[in-house]
Amino acid sequence: MERRAALKSMAVTAGGLLAMPAWARGWNQATVAGTPAFLTVSQQAMLVELADTLIPATDTPGAKDLKVPDFIQKMLADCYEPEVQKQVAQGLDALNSTAKQAYGKDFAAAEPAQRRELLMKVQALENKEEKEYYDLLKRLTIQGYTTSEYVMVNHMKYNPMPGHYYGCVPVTQ
Repeated sequence: MERRAALKSMAVTAGGLLAMPAWARGWNQATVAGTPAFLTVSQQAMLVELADTLIPATDTPGAKDLKVPDFIQKMLADCYEPEVQKQVAQGLDALNSTAKQAYGKDFAAAEPAQRRELLMKVQALENKEEKEYYDLLKRLTIQGYTTSEYVMVNHMKYNPMPGHYYGCVPVTQ
């Protein structure tokens, strides 16, 4: 390798290392959570209550406590096509209109038992296209909950760095 090329690559590497802390400091919850909202405010409230109905808080935190609805919105915005996003939004609207017909109030305002009953009705639908949004939201809720830091650390005993380094061990000949 030529000396000039080596010096040039070392200078670029050093510059990158100097710039990295400033770049990483820009990461915070507000910048990461900057998901383009394709759901209305009422649909977002429904999503929060839907996730909380699927995994409610007991002696452990529920889906709402672990911010699973934020995970769902981020996944839908980043990993799914606009057609799927539209299908989810329409499904939430249909669920809300069903709640209004059955109980005279929005899904988010309904009692937990009423929300469970509505979700059981959606799950029991024969037409797969009508309940496809619900199956997707249910899968994403489970995925978001089981991969949350709380569950991974406290229940799965996840250790990001398995094994242990013993730096001072006796060496025998």
